[in-house]
Order: sequence, then C-alpha cells, then structure tokens
Amino acid sequence: MEALSVYLGLAALAFGAATLLPLQSEAALAGLLLTERYATLLLLLAATLGNIAGSTLNWWLGTHLERFRQRRWFPVSAEHLARIQAAYQRWGWWSLLLSWTPVIGDPLTLVAGVMREPLWRFLVVVSLAKATRYVVVWGLTLGWQ
Repeated sequence: MEALSVYLGLAALAFGAATLLPLQSEAALAGLLLTERYATLLLLLAATLGNIAGSTLNWWLGTHLERFRQRRWFPVSAEHLARIQAAYQRWGWWSLLLSWTPVIGDPLTLVAGVMREPLWRFLVVVSLAKATRYVVVWGLTLGWQ
C-alpha cells in the first residue's frame, strides 16, 4: 500500500508541476530512484503520466482562455497575446517538443490550447517530450547503470 501511495503522490506532484505551480517533480523522482525501494519503470510511468495530464489541463484551459480576453483581470495584454500566437504559428506544433523545459514549457502547453492544436497531436508530442525528460533524469540520477 505504501508503494501505491508513493506512485500516486509522484503522479500528483508531476501533475502540479506541469501546471503553472512552482513544483519540482524531477527532484522527487531522483530522490525516489536513489532509495531503490520502488520499481523504476513505475516511477517513470507515474511521473510521465501525471505530467502529461497536467499539460493536458493547460491545453484545455487554453482552449477556453480567449473568451476572457476583454476582462480587466486578464493576465496578458492583447499585444503580448498576439506576439505569443505569432510565435506559435511560426514554429507550430514542433515547439511542443520544448514542453519539458522549465519556465517556457508550461505556458507553451497553454498556448497550444489557445491555438487550437489538435488534442491527438498535442498528446503525441508532449508525451514524447515529457517521457524523454524523465528518462534523462533517471539516467543522470543512476548514472545510466
């Protein structure tokens, strides 16, 4: 039962880290890997699926965000939003390969929703990026043993 709680907790942390919350799922994954008490594949799977789910929430929020553009509390100016949209149009869905990066990755998944990126393509590209990040964390943590 403890192991299940650890995997679910890591997935929840990775979910939150994929949103705009300042959380670090990579550090938690590395720490859990170093304990050698849990199945590596399940840790990677929990972190990856949680992070993809959080990014998908960002995408979904992005699909509904523009309807609030005229509100006073809207956090982005019309000019800034236009620049972001132009950049996404220039680089397109390929830019989602950067969804794993700190600072720009999470907002990028939100912009993908604003730009109406098809969910199937979003999931394929973001899944590849997120899974690769966690595999690299695993490799760096355990020295590619």
